[in-house]
Amino acid sequence: MKLGLASNGTELHSSLTTRGFLSVSCLCATGGRQLCGFSSLYHLLGNSKDMDKILEAMLLSQHPASVKHSFVRRILEAAKQPLDSNQCWAMFELSTNLILLGDTKFKKDVGKEVLEAYAVNHISEFESFFNVKFILKLMQDGYGTLNIRSVGIIEYIQLGLKYIQDSSSADEVFHILQIELLRLVCEKPGSKLCASISKLIVEFPRCIPSGKFQVVFCQQLVRSIGQFQNGSEEEDEIVEFLDQVNKVSSLLQRIWRTQTAAIIPSLRELFTVISSTEGSEGPSNALATVVQYVPLELMDGVIRNLTNDDSITDKELMTALTNMVDWLSWPLARNIDKWIIGLLKGLAAVKKFSILIEVTLAKIEQVFSRLFYPIVRAGALEVLKYMLLSFQHSPEAFHILVSDIPKLVLSLSKEGSNSGTCCLQQLSELVHCMIFRFSGFPDLYEPVIEVLKDFPIPNEEKIKYLLNQNAWTSQKNALGPLYPRLTTKSETGRVGLANLGNTCYMNSVIQALFMASDFRHAVMLLKENDSQSLMMKLQWLFAFLEHSQRPAISPSSFLKASSPPWFNPGAQQDCSEYLKYLLDRLHEEEKTGKTISHRLIHACSESHIEDKIPGKTLIERMFGGKMVTKIHCYRCRNVSFREEAFTDLSLAFPPHSKTLQQSGSSYDSNVSTEITGSDNMTSQTKAQHKATKSPIKQKQTKSKEPSVRVVPFEILASHAKEKKDDPSYSRIKRDDSSHLFSPMLKNDIAIATGEKACDSSSSRSVSDLINYFLSPEMLSGDNRYYCDKCTSLQEAEKIVELTRSPHYLILTLLRFSFDLITMRRKKILDNVSVPLVLKLPIRIATEKVEQIINTEKQVCQLASWKYFADDAKSLSVTYDLCCVVVHSGISSESGHYYCYGRECVPTNPEIGPRVILEAESRAGDQWYLYNDTRVSFSSFESVSNVTNYFPKDTAYVLFYRQRGTRHTCLDGEHISASVRLHGEAALSKELMEAIAKDNTQYLQEEEKEARKKSDCIPLATTPIWWRRFDDDENGGSSGSCGPAAGRGSDLGSFGRLIF
Repeated sequence: MKLGLASNGTELHSSLTTRGFLSVSCLCATGGRQLCGFSSLYHLLGNSKDMDKILEAMLLSQHPASVKHSFVRRILEAAKQPLDSNQCWAMFELSTNLILLGDTKFKKDVGKEVLEAYAVNHISEFESFFNVKFILKLMQDGYGTLNIRSVGIIEYIQLGLKYIQDSSSADEVFHILQIELLRLVCEKPGSKLCASISKLIVEFPRCIPSGKFQVVFCQQLVRSIGQFQNGSEEEDEIVEFLDQVNKVSSLLQRIWRTQTAAIIPSLRELFTVISSTEGSEGPSNALATVVQYVPLELMDGVIRNLTNDDSITDKELMTALTNMVDWLSWPLARNIDKWIIGLLKGLAAVKKFSILIEVTLAKIEQVFSRLFYPIVRAGALEVLKYMLLSFQHSPEAFHILVSDIPKLVLSLSKEGSNSGTCCLQQLSELVHCMIFRFSGFPDLYEPVIEVLKDFPIPNEEKIKYLLNQNAWTSQKNALGPLYPRLTTKSETGRVGLANLGNTCYMNSVIQALFMASDFRHAVMLLKENDSQSLMMKLQWLFAFLEHSQRPAISPSSFLKASSPPWFNPGAQQDCSEYLKYLLDRLHEEEKTGKTISHRLIHACSESHIEDKIPGKTLIERMFGGKMVTKIHCYRCRNVSFREEAFTDLSLAFPPHSKTLQQSGSSYDSNVSTEITGSDNMTSQTKAQHKATKSPIKQKQTKSKEPSVRVVPFEILASHAKEKKDDPSYSRIKRDDSSHLFSPMLKNDIAIATGEKACDSSSSRSVSDLINYFLSPEMLSGDNRYYCDKCTSLQEAEKIVELTRSPHYLILTLLRFSFDLITMRRKKILDNVSVPLVLKLPIRIATEKVEQIINTEKQVCQLASWKYFADDAKSLSVTYDLCCVVVHSGISSESGHYYCYGRECVPTNPEIGPRVILEAESRAGDQWYLYNDTRVSFSSFESVSNVTNYFPKDTAYVLFYRQRGTRHTCLDGEHISASVRLHGEAALSKELMEAIAKDNTQYLQEEEKEARKKSDCIPLATTPIWWRRFDDDENGGSSGSCGPAAGRGSDLGSFGRLIF
């Protein structure tokens, strides 16, 4: 029979036998102090069949606790005595009653002690009592006032199982429990009951459902966790709730360890829960504890399958992502940030940009607020960093947070913890990245900059790396090859230019100018009223190349505005000719604009002010140099001279038989060519292999192109590593001293050193071309000079010297000529090695000469004479290679252009040469290959060896940047005032809005394309516009322009962008 304890104990007392009641009363009357009373009771208990009633009466009595404890000890000792089945069952029923229905902790504890004592000493009777029928009744009907969802019932079953787990009936019991626990979990129990179930299963794993029911059990457990809620704000209750959730999630972990096949179905159920749009309340954040136990190696596959599942709607994905972001509020959960970022990247890879935009704007403020709480800060910071760094099409997300950043910085600073300090450092770096990306809001950013002024500013390369790596358009989709139109931005983060029909000549020039970072920054800084239409179009083009999310953009508007009028549309053109025309147009437009503005200002002032020449144009400041040409008549010894400006130096190829020593110069006779280094010792003495001689005559070259005389130089340490005992190393160390500008005597040898040699097998080098181009020229025979003083043709010598160094030195190798014999245009295919570092001599006057000229007050007429004074000297200016435009083909009328480029980082002139070389090696070693729409990583070795692998691919136009932190001109001008060397220029509001609008449009276009999936092609097939550089079906060189160049169908969505 079952015994029930009434609340007032009346019914229980009436059911007690007289003997049991009187026995207890007698003992209590003595106060438990008489030894004879205990002995009598002990004897009575040992022979009584009503021990359960006596114990029950004692617990209901009003006697002291000490008496009750003493009595209970006697009851426990009596368990060791032989008892019949009825006595055992009575004690089992009483202890069960006390455990489940006891109204005090003391009664429950007594019940547990009694059950343990009698179950251990009478195991067979307990197995008979704790049978399948009894357990099933507890699970299905409850016990007394307890319903079937009571925690007490689960705890009682857990207590009883330890005594029968090795019995013959154990298997049957555990089987029933598997079924009943699964049923109970399917009813979505609360956190407390679920924790009790988990505790039971952890202790007795045989209770876990087996087979397919195990997967169902895990899924239902996940669904139950999704219902957990804690409405209390009391700290103790919150801690208890967290402990309950952790117990449940730990159970999942234990199951997954032994049954990995249950992980994926569990995660599928998890997604079903968090993606459900039904109900007003979202799923519990306790689900965060589920994913922390999923092996991270499964994450990529899970997310990839999820984002590529056509049966899942965008609304479900957005709801799931929104709920996952809420998980960041769950304390101490691990790997939550990795899963959130993983899903964000997965959605970006399949172009689900509308989801990313909506969720980011809706949740980024919530994520930011979590940084105030150390317990969840780490995960929230990682998610915040990715959200901001990936949201690059518009400043909207960043601007949502700007006003709250100072508050967070002050809070973290006041906190003074390691976590807070680390967060501040990363936050500072993140904010500087965003300000760099979305410049042009000084009023908005000023408070932020002020609170972060004590934190270091990351360098530009690191900022660009972070932005490039995290952009949505940089995320790769494993299924991408199946959908060729879903192209992503180059892994370099750089933007290509669409070929609009043999426009590679323009694309290569534009990319080379873009990689001239000082020029790019200066163009970005220009305001609309500072320049003319073409320069503003170039500014827009540069801005989109810097900030566009597209893989490539279409420069059709700039092509139309900048193309020379004699160029035939669709025909291949000379990139050097285009570059000269473009720079000249930009210079003339700015010069004209400044002149008009200057005159208008003076016209409005109503006062006569002498007109002054407007300041130098940007083209002059960046690319402008000066040279002086002097002609010495052999008869009258008269010297005439002419000073002229240049923006590039055109280097003709010398005949193979001509050497510097054959020039017969009467001036600088000590000059000789010296080429040292293991790889170059014999390169200049070898006869060239079969190559067509240049048909360009000296007279034609000198009259058509500006000439410059560079004193011979040497190439050092071509491929060998630096060694202290290497003479080339010693030479560098000795000659460079610690300055970027080294003085040289008039007859000293100017040195151009290569940090790396281009190609030891090259028959020619840039040094040969410069030496030939700037060597003295004999004017004799039909090419004699008309001397004004002699008033007749006379033999003479012409010498050219540089008098002002350009900030960017452009060298054009004159490879194209017209063969008068064959009457066809041809190309010189000679391989020319290109030094990485070049030193150029600039002829300057001493202070003595300057004083003489200034005192005579004839600066305009006599200024140029200072370059021919006896005490004039040369200044060695160091240049670093930054761009190489390569022509692929055998004629200027055909072929293809592409460009190698790198960012040249300014160096400090106060440091030594070796430090400069090491810094340059670290910061500027990353080369990029721009080939129309394709941009890829490259190296200087690739630049050096391109002609070895592709004989028709030859260096054509070279860009060198003057080394130094600022551009120092000989006339005292500085470029640094108008150029930001350590950050992007602040763009105009109109331009920023245009970029943001186009980026948004591109994301929408890509998302629309991703939905179609109708253009699916076999995996092995490559999209046409990706094949232009790698494959050449016509047997052409690696960079040849194919017939498909510029076709809209090849360009994908970026072809729709028109400047």
